Amino acid sequence: MAEEEVRKKILGSTETEEDAVLNLSLRPASLKDFVGQKDIIENVIVALKAAKKRNEPLEHVLFSGPPGLGKTTLAHIIAHEMGTKITATSGPAIERAGDLIGILTNLDEGDILFIDEIHRLAATVEEFLYPAMESFNIDFVIDKGPYAKTIKFNLKRFTLVGATTRAGLLTAPLRGRFGMFYHLDFYQPEDLVQILERSAKLLNIQINSKAALEVAKRSRGTPRIANRLLRRVRDWAEVKTDGKVTWELVNEALSAHGIDNMGLDNIDRKVLDVIISAYGGGPVGIESLAASLNEEKDTIIDIVEPFLLKIGFLKRTPRGREATKEAYKHLGLAAKEKAQKEMF
Repeated sequence: MAEEEVRKKILGSTETEEDAVLNLSLRPASLKDFVGQKDIIENVIVALKAAKKRNEPLEHVLFSGPPGLGKTTLAHIIAHEMGTKITATSGPAIERAGDLIGILTNLDEGDILFIDEIHRLAATVEEFLYPAMESFNIDFVIDKGPYAKTIKFNLKRFTLVGATTRAGLLTAPLRGRFGMFYHLDFYQPEDLVQILERSAKLLNIQINSKAALEVAKRSRGTPRIANRLLRRVRDWAEVKTDGKVTWELVNEALSAHGIDNMGLDNIDRKVLDVIISAYGGGPVGIESLAASLNEEKDTIIDIVEPFLLKIGFLKRTPRGREATKEAYKHLGLAAKEKAQKEMF
């Protein structure tokens, strides 16, 4: 899923230039400032220390998980901890093998190459990555027919850090060449509270613990969304009150933005409503659901579904998606509608 689509989905608008700059400034620069994902952080710390002790680059790392959980942040932290340069790009941005060759040949010893949405790499480009990852060289063919020649480029040892929201779409050969594979899961509210309190200090926002917890509960377990909602609450506080963020103000501001007490927004509720009202609660295939909503199926799969599955409002079956009893209850729909559906 492209970053622009992710931004458009959250709060129904694209991220402003100010938001993008602030989001970068709110990212932790070191592992000691990174909150959450404790098991992953412990393993990364061990790997970093071992690589430094052996005086060699870190093994290739693959991070997977829904958007906004810290994959890009961890890539930059790894570069910072290793004291090396990071070159960041994305799968769709590397259209030709020549683009990749240009990037790889400019990497110095120990540098980090970060490829976001790595599952979207073109097949021809991916083929060039295999020898680069394994033996740090690439073979480039020039000319054609009887005049074809192969030129071997020797690369300096680098670390590839890949990030994907769709690990299942990675090819087996590419996945197998990563030395470390970590899946980032949604954050607990207490972790998000720590993130929000740190962000509030950086943004000079006065927020009490009760208000921070309320923002955390509505952030879908995602730090990026938590920081975005914090900025929206800040705007509300500066315009409506004296600038202090209270629980009452958080409730008022986020309700005005269509974010309910579970963190569901208008698109989430629309997905559940269509499954229940148009398809009797399901099962319904993703193609039919996307057509009914006039949304891209990738938006539903990457953005909407993971959280709804996590909180138990949606379930996948071999026949399609189904809404659960918890979803009916949250939307305030009569239980008898579900009972009638089950009878037929």
